[in-house]
Amino acid sequence: MDSFLRVENRMRTHSVRRRARQSEAAIQARKEREKSKTAEYIALTDDVISRKNKDWSKEAFHITQRLLQVNPEFTLTPNQINDLLANELTLTTEMLRDHPKVYWLWNHRRWCLQNIPDGPLVDGQPSRQWMTASWDKELAVVEKMLNTDPRNFMAWGYRRYVLASMPVQRRDTAELEYTSRKISATFSNFKFELVYNAIYTDPEDQSAWIYHRWLIGSGNNEDQLRREIAVIEELLSEQPNSKWSIDSLVYYNKVLLEKHRPYDVELRRKCVTMLQQLEVIDPPRRFRYQELGKGLIPYWMKTQLKQLRSR
Repeated sequence: MDSFLRVENRMRTHSVRRRARQSEAAIQARKEREKSKTAEYIALTDDVISRKNKDWSKEAFHITQRLLQVNPEFTLTPNQINDLLANELTLTTEMLRDHPKVYWLWNHRRWCLQNIPDGPLVDGQPSRQWMTASWDKELAVVEKMLNTDPRNFMAWGYRRYVLASMPVQRRDTAELEYTSRKISATFSNFKFELVYNAIYTDPEDQSAWIYHRWLIGSGNNEDQLRREIAVIEELLSEQPNSKWSIDSLVYYNKVLLEKHRPYDVELRRKCVTMLQQLEVIDPPRRFRYQELGKGLIPYWMKTQLKQLRSR
């Protein structure tokens, strides 16, 4: 039995891979590399510690990142933690613009927000300034995303989470105002989508254009006017002889002139040009278009035209 054990031990000894003996030069080179790394780490640590609570520059942030890559167990101050997490939130905000329905981006933001420090001490007590500011900003971010795409169900679910987690809760009336506003906007957009389908299907359907003007109303909203003008101009590029497209562009540009841009000479000239185009496309109503054109020319332009004609 003893002889068997001796043989077995000898076999185990032979099976162990022996490390090759290093030369003195190799050992010295390794020690120099380790010494250099140690010196670099000490310098990096001293640099980060010297900046604590007084330097919040990007350079300090990148140096802290380098130190954490070398030693993840290095203890950071609350300010440094707050900066690191804020940087993560900024990064994922940019990524969400292109990938708004990736679960892990939303989950990572939750983790960041849950680890935001309270904030600097005020009279010996945590102020919660950083935490409150971060959650308020997060609500603004998610609401901006919902303005871009109201159908983003992930953003709606995340918004509920943010509202429930905010250190300072919003008033119920404010939330009611927000949801009512979103419902109204969504319903209005739905109506416009129906009209777009109608005018693109049959651009000469007068009833669709009349309903479109009813939706626009008095034209007090300049952004809405510009948006609808852009939609019609796109349709006109596909249907260049669409009478109702040109007629509607004249109508909405006139509203734009009257309500928001009364001194835009170029826009007036554009309307006059379109009215002249309508005279060719729709001859039976050419006198109507001529009268509309006269109303678009201000007094000082009429005086100049008379002077030009008298020459």
